[in-house]
Amino acid sequence: MKEIRAYIEPFMLLKVTQTLLEIPDFPGMSVTDCEGFGRVKFIVGRDFSPYVPKKRIEIFASDDLVERIVNEIMVVANTHQHGAGKIYVLDVVESARISTGERGEECT
Repeated sequence: MKEIRAYIEPFMLLKVTQTLLEIPDFPGMSVTDCEGFGRVKFIVGRDFSPYVPKKRIEIFASDDLVERIVNEIMVVANTHQHGAGKIYVLDVVESARISTGERGEECT
């Protein structure tokens, strides 16, 4: 199992969500608002702030779905501009469902 963590432009969230929902057995996702900056910093006006708003998407998926999910996000969220986003894929050591006590792959 893997965690797919993506940071995308806020206005791309609906498009990304609609695309991911078309994937058979898509496990679902969490979305949070966040701010940050990368290597390229933008200076806007007199009130300088390097922080740019993003949406953070977290998806826990079985290994066989990871490639498709990442590819879909890469295509759909691409604005062809600096700051379009980043995707990270992380190993998940263990998962558990609190309500049932289940552990492992079935808890995605």
